[in-house]
Amino acid sequence: MRTPTAMIVGLVLCPCGLLLSLTGTLAPNWRQVSLVPDQPVDLILEQGIWDMCRERQSTHDRLCGQPDELGYFEQVPVEVARGMMPTSLVLTLLGLLVATLGVRCWRKEPLHLLAGVAGLVLLLSGLLSLVPVSWYTHELWALPAPAGSTLVVGYSLVLSYLGSCLEILGGLALTLSFHHCCKERRAPKLPPSPVPEAGQCSTTGAYRNPWDVLEDEQDGQHLRSTLPCDSDL
Repeated sequence: MRTPTAMIVGLVLCPCGLLLSLTGTLAPNWRQVSLVPDQPVDLILEQGIWDMCRERQSTHDRLCGQPDELGYFEQVPVEVARGMMPTSLVLTLLGLLVATLGVRCWRKEPLHLLAGVAGLVLLLSGLLSLVPVSWYTHELWALPAPAGSTLVVGYSLVLSYLGSCLEILGGLALTLSFHHCCKERRAPKLPPSPVPEAGQCSTTGAYRNPWDVLEDEQDGQHLRSTLPCDSDL
């Protein structure tokens, strides 16, 4: 049996979402602060949920580990993101492990129930990462920043959004396995039909001599009769 399309889609989207979410979680670029007063024009402050960096665009000099003078890391959206994003990554890894066991690679039939459970886990992990990302985006311009500076969405926030959506879509695709599981439970189990032994042939309607075959074909009755056995001819 070929692997169902929904399972293939889920196993492709979820690892891609995991990589994007991992990059967005670790990279310190959820928000960019530019045009800071009393600072060089080409200076850009990059703020993530774990670290802050400053970079000069003219020289590409980058320095991380900047001190948090405005209490940025103490804000609730940042603290929630620091707790929920790693939790989402762990759940994604767990869901992919369960999905690998459910989608058959060495079996004749996939385990639809196990694949559906993996889809629910991956769907939950996508929602766990989407909540802090959405909250941070909503509070982006309310978080502490130098007065008079310009705030821009960073690439880490965009990658986290994309990763969350891919995990949700992949989880939904895997949850479609519950439909196959229900169909298997509702399908009536028919007893196996007996297989006739080799060499046996039904004697009902069999021809007794070759002339009967010719006469039956001439009368147009060949389709309603039983094919002759080799022993009858």
